[in-house]
Amino acid sequence: MMEEYLIELEIRNYSRNTIKTYKSVIKNLYEYLDSVNDLYDEKKFLRSFKIYIQHLKRDKLASQNYIYLVTVASKKFLEFHNLYFLDEIHTPKRTKSLPKSLNELEVEKLINAFDYDLKESLEYNNIYKIKTRLRNKLILTLLYSSGIRVSELVSLVIKDIDLKERTIRIRGKGDKDRIVLFDNHTKELIEEYISLIDSNDDYLFTNRRNNPLTTRYIQIMIKDHAKEAGIKKRVTPHILRHSFATHLLKNGVDIRVIQQLLGHSNLSTTQIYTNVDMETLKNVYDKARM
Repeated sequence: MMEEYLIELEIRNYSRNTIKTYKSVIKNLYEYLDSVNDLYDEKKFLRSFKIYIQHLKRDKLASQNYIYLVTVASKKFLEFHNLYFLDEIHTPKRTKSLPKSLNELEVEKLINAFDYDLKESLEYNNIYKIKTRLRNKLILTLLYSSGIRVSELVSLVIKDIDLKERTIRIRGKGDKDRIVLFDNHTKELIEEYISLIDSNDDYLFTNRRNNPLTTRYIQIMIKDHAKEAGIKKRVTPHILRHSFATHLLKNGVDIRVIQQLLGHSNLSTTQIYTNVDMETLKNVYDKARM
């Protein structure tokens, strides 16, 4: 039942991360239910599902968003198999929190902290280290300057980069192509980095074995580097994406433009970035009125 469902999700162009998450949620559910009830008895299943949700809340201290995920994933999984055991279960609302972001000085500090290591590597002519540090600096710069998702970044192929136009063709969620932009500083870093790597590489970011980097590697790299750079805040690829959007909004960019750059299907997803402090709102208002 699980394999059939996962294949269906892949056919429907769900992202790898979503498929992995759904698989984990359903696996955890069934491991719990298997010990307490007959999985094919509707009444027992419904009762045990409610007990499982209670267990997640009381014993595991699961967040409201995780309860939402468990409920939605479980309903979709059962419905795929024409089982409607959970129809009477109310899907809880997700909690909405303001996105975390870095300020402009913190982003600058984070990215420029690579320069010392690059200088040291050049002095010792350590080509591999130069390439690695330059690659990692470019990763941070590109995540911030373009706002792309980390899952999109690891899939970047060189042929989709147009250095002249400063654009990248991105295959986003649901195989929806979009174009993202990058600035001149990022362009210079890309040119420098490409000059050091094998021109036959398909993927822009690879490891020593020429395999694409994983999202997990990038998450750990950014976390470790932020610590080295003295950034006290939690830093992740998604926070750099939030920072990109927040800073555009602070500088008066229309939210519909931000929506397009982020690749959001619905404006409501982008509107969370409008929840900024009053000082920012005043600045955007004043710029628009001048």
